[in-house]
Amino acid sequence: MTLTEKALATLLQESGSRLSPEDVDTLIAGIAAAPAAVDADRWMMLVADRRTPELEGVLRALLAAERQRLDSAAAARPLVGDRLASLRAELAHRDLDGFVVPLADEHQSEFPPGRARRLEWLTGFTGSAGIAVILADKAALFVDGRYTLQARNQVDDALFEQQNIGRTAPHGWIAENAKKGTRIAYDPWLHTEDGLHALQAGAVRAGAEMVPAEPNPIDVVWTDQPAAPIAPVEAHPVEYAGRDSVEKRNDVAAALAREGASALILSAPDSINWLLNIRGGETPNTPAALGFAALRADGSVDLFMDPRKFTGPARTALGSDVTIQPPSALGACLDALGQAGESVQISPGTTPSWIIQRLIDAGATLIRGEDPCVMPKACKNSVEIQGMRNAHIRDGAALCRFLAWLSVEAPKGTVDEMGAVDALYGFRATGELFRGLSFDTISGAGPNGAIVHYRVDRESNRRLEAGTLFLVDSGAQYLDGTTDVTRTVAIGTPDTEMRDRFTRVLKGHLAIAAARFPAGTSGGQLDSLARTALWQAGIDYEHGTGHGVGSYLGVHEGPQRISKRYGDVPLRPGMVISNEPGYYKAGAWGIRIENLEVVRAAPHTDGGELEMLMFEALTLAPIDLALVEPALMTPAEIAWLDAYHARVRETITPLVDGETAAWLKDATRALG
Repeated sequence: MTLTEKALATLLQESGSRLSPEDVDTLIAGIAAAPAAVDADRWMMLVADRRTPELEGVLRALLAAERQRLDSAAAARPLVGDRLASLRAELAHRDLDGFVVPLADEHQSEFPPGRARRLEWLTGFTGSAGIAVILADKAALFVDGRYTLQARNQVDDALFEQQNIGRTAPHGWIAENAKKGTRIAYDPWLHTEDGLHALQAGAVRAGAEMVPAEPNPIDVVWTDQPAAPIAPVEAHPVEYAGRDSVEKRNDVAAALAREGASALILSAPDSINWLLNIRGGETPNTPAALGFAALRADGSVDLFMDPRKFTGPARTALGSDVTIQPPSALGACLDALGQAGESVQISPGTTPSWIIQRLIDAGATLIRGEDPCVMPKACKNSVEIQGMRNAHIRDGAALCRFLAWLSVEAPKGTVDEMGAVDALYGFRATGELFRGLSFDTISGAGPNGAIVHYRVDRESNRRLEAGTLFLVDSGAQYLDGTTDVTRTVAIGTPDTEMRDRFTRVLKGHLAIAAARFPAGTSGGQLDSLARTALWQAGIDYEHGTGHGVGSYLGVHEGPQRISKRYGDVPLRPGMVISNEPGYYKAGAWGIRIENLEVVRAAPHTDGGELEMLMFEALTLAPIDLALVEPALMTPAEIAWLDAYHARVRETITPLVDGETAAWLKDATRALG
C-alpha cells in the first residue's frame, strides 16, 4: 500500500466507511462514467454517510483525475478507419464475417451510458438512434430522417454507406449485400427478440447466418472503454409518484395472473424505476437506475442492480419484499425459473435476446406480451399530471426569461449557439426541484436549425445572425415532471418565405392542440392534421409529430405517438404527448413548434353520443408573433393562439422580473 493509499485508508476509517482504497478506486471509475449530477457531491454518500472535509477533498481530486484520464483517452483514440480495421481483425480472429452494431445498451436505453456507445466509438455518429452493419468488405450506417444531415456531417462515407432507415432497413441491406455462407455476429444483450428476428430474416434471404458473439468484439478492441456507470439510487416520494410501489406491484402482479404468468422479467429502466418508485443517474438526461428485475406473482421483486448504488435510506424505501442482488445473479434466477417450470412473461420488443434464450434453455414457458408497466406508466395519475403542470409553469418562467434575454442580446450579434445553451441552462438551474436537462439542448442557428436533432460543438458553433432563424429545442427534469419545448425565433426581420412556412407549421400545431376526438382514436389518425397546411404547399417533414413523455423519467416514452408510421396506440386520458410539427429548408434554416399536451376528457356536447377526448397544453411559452402571417390563419386559429398567449401571460408574469414581464406582455399581444 502506497503512502497515498494509507492516507486514504485512514480517512475512510475515520469517516466510518467500510470501503478500502481499492474499493474507492473502482467506485470512482463508475462515478466518472456516469453523467455529472446537478448535486456534484451526492455520490459521496456511497462512500460514507459521515465524511470529513479532508476525505471529501481527496474524493473530489480522485474523481477529477479519473475524468481527466477519460477525456485524454478519448482525445487520443485512433482514427475511425483504424477502429473499423481493428474490429474487422477481431471478427476475422473469431472466424466471423460481419457484426451488427446498434445504438443500444442491455436495457434499450434511448441515451445509453458512455460504456455502451459502441456505435459512436466505431463511426463517430453521435445521434440518439442508429445502427451499423459491418461486413468484411463494406459497411453501412442506418439512421432515420431526423439524422440524415447529421450523419452526413459526422461520418466518413468512404467507410460507411449512409442509409435512411425509412427507405432501406438493415435486414434488407444484409439480404442484398451479405454473401452466401457469411457468418454475421451480434451481441445478444443488445438486440431484442423482435429486432433479431428481422435481422435473421435478412440473413436467411442472403444465405447467411446470424450468430451470437460474447464478449462483444468492440469491447475487446475498445481499449479505453469507460467502466459501467454508478450513481446513487434515490427513492421517488409518493408526493411526486402519486402511488405507492406496493400498490403498483400488486396491480402488475394481478395482470400477470390474468395472463397465466408466475413471474415477469423487466429490463427496461423506465418500467423498473416506475414500478419501484426509484430514480438514478446513470444515463444522460434520464434519471433512471440501470438494472434488471423479476416480479413474482405475490408482488415481491428480485432486483438485479449493483448494491454499491444503494444507501441505507434507499434500501429501506424499497421495503422487505424487494431483494437486491448483483446483476451477475440474473442468470441463476432465470435458470431457477426455468427448472421450476415457471411461466414467465417477457416483452419481445424490449427484452434482450440473451435473457429470452436463457429462459428457453432452462425450460421456462414464455408468455410474450407487452410490458404490463407500460400503460399504467403512460397514463399519468392525478398527482403526476398536477406535477407536470407545476413543472411546466416553472420551466415556462425560465424559458421566458431566456427568450426575453435573447431579444436584447441577439441583435447585438454577440450570441452564438453555445452561449444560448449556457444561458438557457442557467435560467433553468435556479428553478425549484430542477435535476438537470431531459436531453441535450438543440440550439440551431440558420442552416444548423435544418438539422432536426442537431447538437452544437465548438466546430459547428454559429452566431445568431440578423435575417435568419434560431431553433431551440430543450427540456428539463424536475422532481415533479419532465419538460420538452421547441421555439423558433426570428433574429431581425424574417422574410416572406420564413413567415409562410412558420405559419403553416403553426396551423398544424394548432390543429393538433385544438382537436377533439373519440376515445379509441390513435395518434396515427391525428397525424395528418399537423401536415395538411404544409401539404397544401407541397412540403412536409420527415419526423413524427409527437412522442410520449414520462414523469421525471424518459423524455421519449411509449406507447403513445403521433406519427404516420408508428402511431397505432389509442390515446388515453393521462397520457402526455408532444405536439411538434416542423419544416426544414436544408442549408438555410429550420422551423419547429413544440408543446407538451396531456390527454383529458372533453366536455360533453349536447346531443353528443361518444366519449370525446381533447388535449390540454402543458407548455407555457410565447410563440414568436414576428413569424406569424395572420392572413394565412382562420379566425378560430387566431382566437386559439390569443387565448393561449393570454394564459401564458397570466400564469408566468407573477414569476418573472419586471423586464421579462414587459417583454412577455408584448410577446403575447393579441392578434385578433
